[in-house]
Amino acid sequence: MSFANPAPAIDDRLAKRNALLLAMAQAVGAASASIVIISGSLVGYMLLDESKSWATVPVSAMVLGTAIGTLPAGMIMRRFGRRVGFMGACLVAVLAGLLAAFAIFIEDFLLFSIGAALTGFANAFAQQYRFAAADTASDAFKPKAISWVMAGGVLAGIVGPQTVIWTKDAFDPILFAGTYVAQAGLALVALMFVAFLKIPKPAYVRGAPTGGRPLREILRQPRFIVSAACAVTTYALMSLVMTATPLAMIACGLSETDAALGIQWHVLAMFGPSFFTGSLIARFGKERIVAIGLALLAGCSIVALMGLDLAHFWIALVLLGLGWNFGFIGATAMLTETYRPEERNMVQATNDFFVFGVVAFASFSSGQLLDVFGWATINWMVFPFVVLCMVLLGWLLTHERRNLPV
Repeated sequence: MSFANPAPAIDDRLAKRNALLLAMAQAVGAASASIVIISGSLVGYMLLDESKSWATVPVSAMVLGTAIGTLPAGMIMRRFGRRVGFMGACLVAVLAGLLAAFAIFIEDFLLFSIGAALTGFANAFAQQYRFAAADTASDAFKPKAISWVMAGGVLAGIVGPQTVIWTKDAFDPILFAGTYVAQAGLALVALMFVAFLKIPKPAYVRGAPTGGRPLREILRQPRFIVSAACAVTTYALMSLVMTATPLAMIACGLSETDAALGIQWHVLAMFGPSFFTGSLIARFGKERIVAIGLALLAGCSIVALMGLDLAHFWIALVLLGLGWNFGFIGATAMLTETYRPEERNMVQATNDFFVFGVVAFASFSSGQLLDVFGWATINWMVFPFVVLCMVLLGWLLTHERRNLPV
């Protein structure tokens, strides 16, 4: 009696090691962005003598810096590899924090905004942590690897606000200068984590033939179009509503503390489910999880339109965070099926360029939309985009089941 040799199990030990390192880098690296979001407008208001309406520019500059950095991030990592790219970005983040702190000392609004933009540029590289975690993972472990990295954002949601609280008076009476020195320190900690990554360079970096398809051909794939559309929509709608919510809460007579606590729960809802989102994707499929995320975004707006009490705002913010988590992680997992190993850097960078380009626009326009059209209009705007993405998901599944040529 003979037995066939079983297929060798895929060893994901390296992938798990990389995912853990990237999750820790995410925990401290992503805190830089939250530090700017929390304190950037306050510093801007403090540095401006006139035209206080420009106080939110540093936050928008950070988002714009992320959008600008996405394509260079892909090219640099395509040429030099993930580890070198991530380490270089950490050094840029150190420079950004020190530059912002110096700008506060000399009371230079423009220089502070440049520091915020550099933080965003470094953040463009950090956005690819989730893709890097999938580089060495098996197909079965990829969704979990991505969700592990995103789970690091839970710690970032705690590290960022606590850093602001504990350091804002470090150089009293110069508020927030210590916060940005601390931001530089967090970037150094992230540097120590990414320095230990082991992600083999793909063959095209070592000089072998690339075999990659033209970018235009990849972007025409139905699965890329739908995954990118869902990622863009999920992130942009989250940014649009989140940015407007604290202003709407204060306009309705609620306190700044109420708004801050609401944003804190929102951030935890964004990243907390990442501990099990990968398992849900493996069990139910990427498309279903994206659809659930879109439905939660719609649920956020439904709750927001039902009333203006504190509970309505807080519940809406939690639903908004959950919807972002399911929609964005699911769309990211979908994207990993659209490229070959030698194509991954440019495709991922192109996807993030689309995402953060639109998010930057949403960030700049949110306050104006709220001021001109009101809170209700912002929430009504969510529904047509959710419906569009649902239709695209249904079309993609039908298209692929019929085995139509792509």
